[in-house]
This record gives sequence, structure tokens and C-alpha cells, in this order.
Amino acid sequence: MILHGCPSAAWEAALDAGSYTGDTLATEGFVHCSDPGTVHLPLTALFNGRTDLVLLVVDPARVGAPVRWEPGDPRNAAAPWFPHVYGPIPVEAVAAVHDLVPEPDGSFLLPPPLRER
Repeated sequence: MILHGCPSAAWEAALDAGSYTGDTLATEGFVHCSDPGTVHLPLTALFNGRTDLVLLVVDPARVGAPVRWEPGDPRNAAAPWFPHVYGPIPVEAVAAVHDLVPEPDGSFLLPPPLRER
């Protein structure tokens, strides 16, 4: 499974549309995703302290678009790699949705159900 954090309103709009495109598919050509070990990095960097977020748990086998693991920072060989979805994510490919609650310092951790895996 791969993970993607987004505002709950964006996920609700995706439910109506049938797929999720995020805010980067049109501008960068892919939807940024993460794995359980790295998801805290973009969540905290992009959404620090926000309380209107959900975490999508995406089954890459059900996406129907290429999923490529690419470096988060191509200039740094030691930087983590992230999965990028090169197309819209069908709502049927989302296996679970979890509310994201920031820590007291505004950072994010995996939601408790995912930490237990």
C-alpha cells in the first residue's frame, strides 16, 4: 500500500468525481504519495498543524496508472524515494481513509490503526 495525505474536502470531491487527482497531477504529471516510513515527512512539511486532513491508503495494483518510485530530491542520493502515481487515483483504489490529527507540535505520525501493522 502507498499513502497520500490531502484535505478532507479534496477527498470528498474525489468521491463525487470518481477519482482523485490532487493538486499536482495537472502541474507535475503525477500524484505524490509515500510509504508508511516516510509519510510523516511531506505531511509535516506541507500541512503542519492542519486539522482538516485525511490519509488515503491506496492499493497501487488497483490504480490503473503507472506508479514509479523516484527520489524525493534528485540532487541528494541519500534522500528517500517516494511513489508517484502518473494518473488519477480511482476511488476504488483507496482501501481505507484515516483522519489525520497533528501532534502538539503540528507534526504528523501514522494514524494508530496503521502504526499497529
